[in-house]
Amino acid sequence: MTNKEQQEKKAKQFHKLHRSGEMLLFPNVWDSLGAVLLESLDYPAIATASASIAYTNGYDDGEQLPFSKLLTLLTTIVNSVNIPVTADIESGYATNDNQLQENIKLLLATGIVGINIEDTNKETNKLIPIDMQCNRIRIIRNVADSMGISLFINARTDVYIHGEEFNTTESKLEETLKRGLAYQNAGANCLFPIAIRKEEDIKKLVDEIKIPINILVLPEVPELHMLKKMGVIRVSLGPAFLKIAIKAMKDMALKLKNLEGLSEITKNEITSDYLKELVTKK
Repeated sequence: MTNKEQQEKKAKQFHKLHRSGEMLLFPNVWDSLGAVLLESLDYPAIATASASIAYTNGYDDGEQLPFSKLLTLLTTIVNSVNIPVTADIESGYATNDNQLQENIKLLLATGIVGINIEDTNKETNKLIPIDMQCNRIRIIRNVADSMGISLFINARTDVYIHGEEFNTTESKLEETLKRGLAYQNAGANCLFPIAIRKEEDIKKLVDEIKIPINILVLPEVPELHMLKKMGVIRVSLGPAFLKIAIKAMKDMALKLKNLEGLSEITKNEITSDYLKELVTKK
């Protein structure tokens, strides 16, 4: 089986996961070690988080990480696991349609089978008009089709974080619904209304938009069992997994400054042998 055939097989597998009837949970990762850890724990797919990748490489989020470096990191992650990988590509690192086309080709060449694509203009930090974002989604779909990859497009809408003109709860939900339906018609496979929190708003999207809804875990978001009951198909942690890791490191560093915590290090169940087994898959 060629690399492209393997990639397409994973793409179809990734689509199928969203139709399994089970809620798909992503503790988003930023490197190959995190990816192989999740694979070893029987997670069926891997998702990256742009913020986590940026921070761990010394950059701010918001396409500050060089695109070439992102491509290298994604290739490394894809090659480290045997399960599908979907990538957070922010707004595609593109300021025009031609650049978007070329970037999608390069991204697909890393072996990923899914993307998150935002509707925020990185230069203005404002929402991209609906018709323009729909055109971008169609371009992505056409490029993927031409390369023989059933790319899973998770259309992220930033109404709740960058839609300042929508200054009421009702208007935000209305615009999110409008964009969700438009993105669905343009070829998106999933809607990611980032920062939506209210149970009744989430339920309305689930009921009225026929593609899966992706929810980001934030304060005030319903518990996971409630989201599943409501019909939410996909849940992401964003950079929360990285924050948990950094908190553990920070807490230990502070204990060590006070000459404490040594037993937590020497008795840690995560041994060097365990890490070696993860990366060598022995």
